[in-house]
Amino acid sequence: MTTPSNTPQHSPFPRRALLRGLGGAALLGAAGLGGATAAGAATGATTAGRIKSVAYIEVNSNSISNVGRYTLAGSGANAFDLAVIFAANINYDGTNAVFYCNPQVQAVLDNAATTIRPLQQKGIKVILSVLGNHQGAGFANFPDEAAADRFAASLADTVTRYGLDGIDFDDEWAEYGKNGTSQPNDWSFVYLVKSLRNRLPGKLITFYNIGPAADHLSYGGLRVGDMVDYAWNPYYGSYDAPVIDGMGPSKLGAAAVDLNNTSTSTMKSFAQRTKTDGYGVYVTYDLRAGNYSTVISSFTRELYGSAAVYS
Repeated sequence: MTTPSNTPQHSPFPRRALLRGLGGAALLGAAGLGGATAAGAATGATTAGRIKSVAYIEVNSNSISNVGRYTLAGSGANAFDLAVIFAANINYDGTNAVFYCNPQVQAVLDNAATTIRPLQQKGIKVILSVLGNHQGAGFANFPDEAAADRFAASLADTVTRYGLDGIDFDDEWAEYGKNGTSQPNDWSFVYLVKSLRNRLPGKLITFYNIGPAADHLSYGGLRVGDMVDYAWNPYYGSYDAPVIDGMGPSKLGAAAVDLNNTSTSTMKSFAQRTKTDGYGVYVTYDLRAGNYSTVISSFTRELYGSAAVYS
């Protein structure tokens, strides 16, 4: 198995934006994100039924625990509903697609008692993003259903072993065709999601809607949109809801913001539009160490009627 140096990172405008413009989406699995937070339990505040806020964390350089530092003034509810560990990889060993975690991601998993469990105890869901790694293997080029099932089994085992809340699919950087791998096909991603859903019926499955997998969302009467919970726009700084068969507005996210590069006025505007348009998800990227309460408040005031507090 080839070992990469570091997990590739999102950029404010991913590579595919240059090819296709500002469009696209991503999906969450069929388990839901409602419930009371630990802080909310003491005050009666819950996050059930509200627009879900998502935080992608670059764990190569930042701690996922930062997600749990933000609550809403007054209610004490969490500012974020979902933390995404970014990212593990789909690698290629010369014959098969294989699951891989770089040292930083593996450290988060190995130290789940101090990295993951405290967030979950607050009521924040924690999922693991899986990303292509420049080796030719991706979610859209498994040769058959059995191969897709084997990879899904690796993901399900990881979720179970480390007590995660689900898996996020991000079909960037696969470089289909490299190392003699095949080009994307119609069935691969559908079979992968089907297998993972069957293996993890009570967990989240998410799809950052980018890459060839986003163009192959149905096959043989099966639809990815029927097997996941949420889908969202992956292009930071843009507002563009995905269009996915089987998914209504409450399961979609049009807003995608980079906490270090998107203006607070844009974050506020996107939050207002999210409410007005009835979308169910608001996606953020790259929360780092330090006090981001002013930035986060620009959208929590609009989404939840309250400023964010840092602790």
